[in-house]
Amino acid sequence: MRIGVGVSTERNPRKAAAEAATSALADLDGESATLAVLLTSSEYGDDAQGVLATVHDTAVPDALIGCVAETVVANTRELEGEPSVAVWLASLPEPVETFHLEFVRTSSGGLFAGYEFGHAGDDFHLLLPDPHSFPADVLLDHLNAHRPGVQVMGGMVSGGGPGECRLFRDHQVVDSGAVGVRLPGWRGVTVVSQGCRPIGEAYTVTESSGNRISGLGGRPPLERLREVIATLPDEQLDIVQRGPQIGVLVDEYVDDPEHGDFLIRGVLGADQESGAIEVGDVIEVGTTVQFQIRDAASADADLRERLQQAVAASSPAGALLFTCNGRGSRMFDVSDHDATLIADVLGGIPVAGFFAAGELGPVAGRNALHGFTASLAVFVGE
Repeated sequence: MRIGVGVSTERNPRKAAAEAATSALADLDGESATLAVLLTSSEYGDDAQGVLATVHDTAVPDALIGCVAETVVANTRELEGEPSVAVWLASLPEPVETFHLEFVRTSSGGLFAGYEFGHAGDDFHLLLPDPHSFPADVLLDHLNAHRPGVQVMGGMVSGGGPGECRLFRDHQVVDSGAVGVRLPGWRGVTVVSQGCRPIGEAYTVTESSGNRISGLGGRPPLERLREVIATLPDEQLDIVQRGPQIGVLVDEYVDDPEHGDFLIRGVLGADQESGAIEVGDVIEVGTTVQFQIRDAASADADLRERLQQAVAASSPAGALLFTCNGRGSRMFDVSDHDATLIADVLGGIPVAGFFAAGELGPVAGRNALHGFTASLAVFVGE
């Protein structure tokens, strides 16, 4: 297996596509491209079809997915505010299958049309959904319940508002739904770095309704949070005041949960009178939760640790990165943080990706939709 990445910041979109595809193809050392992932910045959105056609003419991949994104990532660069095209090419041992999914609303709710996920436990899928037309969280919940073992990684497309997203699937440009690819026999490692540090103790939710939590261990959540804050050192108080998070334990059978066992959700609001809080997910009574804080130091340490675990268990050949659009220069004091850290730890392997409006990746054996993560599909060589 060979993987190559090319990137161009040429102002002419088709010239940029040709340059990026030519560079990526050279890295394959004469092997043909089984799969291409095409990522362009929003400046090239108006010529999305021309960019796509140029990549096909240049690299001649068997299959292709991609999108127009807010920010493109290529190797050690996170090209914030720069017009750019990145092309990721892989020569894989088995053919792949691309698809375009749509969510069709019905009188009873809705259904997914265009592709049926199989029952094979080793199926691995890359998925790029439009956040305005495709409920990725509903799909992931369905797969967890009815297709256990099927893994999904990817990112919510961040390239525009409703009706403005551009998704690539083979020779087509579509503006709704989700595009994806099934990789049979995929050999790789998934990394989901949530970048949060737990604070205080874990509590059982004793009273809730939808996304409103009224009781943690029999007491109002705000009381619990104030107790936790009172124990923190002064330098951490500003972080909490900028917005605490809450971690939802994925597997209730874990005896000693660590930070990677939680799904991180934001605390959206609080009722000072009742002490209840609202969070960014539906939380059921009996769920275990723990307050969390997110900062640049935590995000750096968590990503570094997870990358070290990945490289210890594999021989990385290349990767695709889906990192939150709330990271980058919005979180870190230095530019290109996630991209350069990945290069440092994984040995400079070819990497491409984009800043996402939500990241898809498995945690504790379940597919989930995340925020503020750096989620990575690491392809393993022979």
